[in-house]
Amino acid sequence: MTLNASASGHAEPGNGANSYTIGDLAREFGVMLRTRRFYEDRGLLSPRRDGTARIYDARDRERLSVILKGKQLGFTLTEIRAMLAEDRAGGTPSLNLNLSLDQVEDQIRHLEQQKMEIEEALIELKARRTTLAAA
Repeated sequence: MTLNASASGHAEPGNGANSYTIGDLAREFGVMLRTRRFYEDRGLLSPRRDGTARIYDARDRERLSVILKGKQLGFTLTEIRAMLAEDRAGGTPSLNLNLSLDQVEDQIRHLEQQKMEIEEALIELKARRTTLAAA
């Protein structure tokens, strides 16, 4: 949902800039308010304040989208923060995951290793379940 929001979350005619309340972003991205506050505490998002209300602009919305895509791809918040910092330093108007081939290859290896470890853990747990169920 895109709107020009006031502190109450209602559209302000003639504002011109896209603004979002914390609730707007919660609905759009399906993330809890607590999650966005966590990202704010970590310096990944910086909405402006209007009294006690947080007002996010289009860049904050785009940053949240990048953060969530980075998390989906298995990157840590530290890695995502570095990607966002590189993007800001480059002055790129559009945020995205500017990944190098090396970063992609490293992440694939990392996720494949995690997958293998999860599969091994599942095998062990299922074997223990079978043993416990038979007892």
